[in-house]
Amino acid sequence: MKGDIEYMEHAAGYSEATEHPRVAKVPLSHVSIEVGHFYMHDLANGEEKIRAQFRRIVPLVTAFTEAAKIEFGPRARVSTCFLVDDYFRSDTNPGEILDKLLRNADECGLTIDYLAREAGCWEVPAAEYGAVSAPRIELAELVRARIVAEPPEGANGRRPPTAESGWLCNGRRASDDPSEQAMHDEPYEPAEEFGRREHSIFLDVEMWSKQTRKVNGRKEVFTKWSCPYLASIWQLLRLGMLRFDGMPVVEPQPWEPGVPWPGSWWEMPAVVQLNPRAKPFAAYRSLSLLPQRYLGIEHAVRVILDHIQLDDEVVDQIVARGNEEGIDVSRKVTERLTHFLLDGS
Repeated sequence: MKGDIEYMEHAAGYSEATEHPRVAKVPLSHVSIEVGHFYMHDLANGEEKIRAQFRRIVPLVTAFTEAAKIEFGPRARVSTCFLVDDYFRSDTNPGEILDKLLRNADECGLTIDYLAREAGCWEVPAAEYGAVSAPRIELAELVRARIVAEPPEGANGRRPPTAESGWLCNGRRASDDPSEQAMHDEPYEPAEEFGRREHSIFLDVEMWSKQTRKVNGRKEVFTKWSCPYLASIWQLLRLGMLRFDGMPVVEPQPWEPGVPWPGSWWEMPAVVQLNPRAKPFAAYRSLSLLPQRYLGIEHAVRVILDHIQLDDEVVDQIVARGNEEGIDVSRKVTERLTHFLLDGS
């Protein structure tokens, strides 16, 4: 019995077999650096665009790593990661894409410690989080249940709530419904950002949509998750903020050099550890080095993250761990994100 309890303490965060599961800790670096991003079209067509972006990112990784050593000390823990756009283009061959990507990274002198799949922000196989009862974690659904929208004053219920519509905004929408104006004979009112300073920067984000597809000759309705929504989950994974029954939802799986990639993206883990000497995947802070075309997506990510109610136990734990290391960790995850945008397309 003692051995069973010790195993459960290590693997699932229980202090006794019958107690409620505690929140397991995840290893943490100081900074997680995302080393660029490409749409699958860019990865599947040619190599010059890949090399050009990696050549620009190598000196930036060096500079930000040195900056981390100044802030956190000479033994600062910094890891690098790359997210593959397989959710919207799962019809590509992993071997062709990844061999090309990693070969160009190596030729440019860029070390990618962790390789992640965007579809892994949608759902995660059970083998990756230690559960034995569930076939997978529907991660996008798990996070959706934690979204708390802010209903504006005077809302009349005409617009469907966020949980139904999939739309989330950072303020009050404009009164631009012609039928509503005709019924109430009210003047037009512009959109207004909650907590604005002098003027509003209003953003309305589509997080998912209902779409149809044919399966065995029959129409099937399914949820299509948006890029900003999956990117929000990607940031939460990098910051170590998500748990399922107290356990981390993703644990990077080691990948041996020379082992062939599977023939399908769905056969790959959500996060692969390429560098056996890498510092932890998750970190107190995330830094994303991205082309400017992702600015709109990252703005949307911040709006979404500001409306996700995270587990207080997880937040408390990471803030406390930061304090133990002399690091001021904000309870607000958007204050732990940093972006460096590359000029050009």
